[in-house]
Amino acid sequence: MNNFDLIKMSISSLLRRKLRTILTLLGVVIGTSSIVVMISLGIAMDLSFKESLKQMGNLNVIDVYPSYDMMPAMGSRGSEGVKLDDQAVRTLEQIPGVEAVMPSKNAYMRISAGKMVGDVNLIGINPEVMEAFDFEVQKGRLLSSLDKDAIVFGQQVAFNFRNPRSRNQEPMHHMMFGQDMPQEPPLDLINDKMLLTWDMSYGERRANKPDTDSDYTPPPPRKVKGVGILEGSFSEKAYSAYINLNTLEELLEEENKARHVDKSKQRKEDRYQNIKVKVSDIQQVESVQEKIKALGFQAFSLSDMVKSMKETSRKMQAILGGIGAVSLLVAAIGITNTMVMSIYERTREIGVMKVLGARLNDIRNLFLLEAAMIGLGGGCVGLLFSYLVSYILNRVTAGFMGNMGGNIGISVITWELGLTAVVFATMVGIISGYSPARRAMKLSALEAIRTE
Repeated sequence: MNNFDLIKMSISSLLRRKLRTILTLLGVVIGTSSIVVMISLGIAMDLSFKESLKQMGNLNVIDVYPSYDMMPAMGSRGSEGVKLDDQAVRTLEQIPGVEAVMPSKNAYMRISAGKMVGDVNLIGINPEVMEAFDFEVQKGRLLSSLDKDAIVFGQQVAFNFRNPRSRNQEPMHHMMFGQDMPQEPPLDLINDKMLLTWDMSYGERRANKPDTDSDYTPPPPRKVKGVGILEGSFSEKAYSAYINLNTLEELLEEENKARHVDKSKQRKEDRYQNIKVKVSDIQQVESVQEKIKALGFQAFSLSDMVKSMKETSRKMQAILGGIGAVSLLVAAIGITNTMVMSIYERTREIGVMKVLGARLNDIRNLFLLEAAMIGLGGGCVGLLFSYLVSYILNRVTAGFMGNMGGNIGISVITWELGLTAVVFATMVGIISGYSPARRAMKLSALEAIRTE
């Protein structure tokens, strides 16, 4: 018999026993869809993790901090640890795979704009590397090397401002977690005139001003202007303001003079509080991070979280896939049962085929093909049913999760998962039909013909 005859006979045999075939197919459909839907939940979880991390920051960026040896060896110089200075910047720039290096300094200062005041985390950076570190503006422009008193604000900074003379003195960003989230910021950070000061009670009513050291007089406020609002509402950049590093160092020097800080102590401190290192290829982040640690620095990146999340995701997919596999195991037993019953009912037919000269391999392939058709058909229908279930899950959960669910959804079926599921279901059918097929192949022709 040729392959076409085998296919025609297999289809004819399955159609003669429609009810049994449909029930067996239904078991494969349920088993396949269970595995696909369960694994799709794990895939969606993994993708949601990655999307959340991308919102938090760039996966290619490594944060570098000084490392202090708390238990230095006798006679070693490790007690002071490595410093974040210009030499450290040059060293980090020379590591293979490093695209850009951005040293930074932080200061917590107050900005006054008319009646509004806001306490802001001010970060001094080199404007030349802002584009390399994926700073994008929603409005205005980025800092330039010529800017001295210009500031670029994160999207959420404006909601941190309040009117200290108003009865409701809570910053507006506190409202963002409630029902009445403000649609517009309370002030225009680009066009409004602003003053930057170290005096954290600036603009407050006199009765509300905290007691301060009588020897301390804050430096006079400095006029500043906003030149841009950064893109991104939930990234780490959204809650800080950025200024030229040289300008911030001038402000810090003025503050140290006002507080009578000893210059010799200043020199012992790190020049920078943090250095960010951008790696050109995400695959090199781990190796570059290890090299930075070998230099004596502390190094952290979102890739550390990615590892942990991937491991959690793999475990979840294995557990969910195992739960779905139970259904497919039951379907495999159903296929075996169907094929065994088919052999009992077609014993005489098998004997006639052998007498007419059918090869043993043809008889085996006939039953294997029937089992494979059940697996393939059930796998395809099960996959289509899985897409339907996934669509319903995503629509239902989108209703009550809102923006918290992101753009990923609760269930994601990739084409690799779909193809694997269909192939796996077909293989389950073939394996389930192998033993009955061998039994049919070994039947005695004479005994088979005598069977009623």
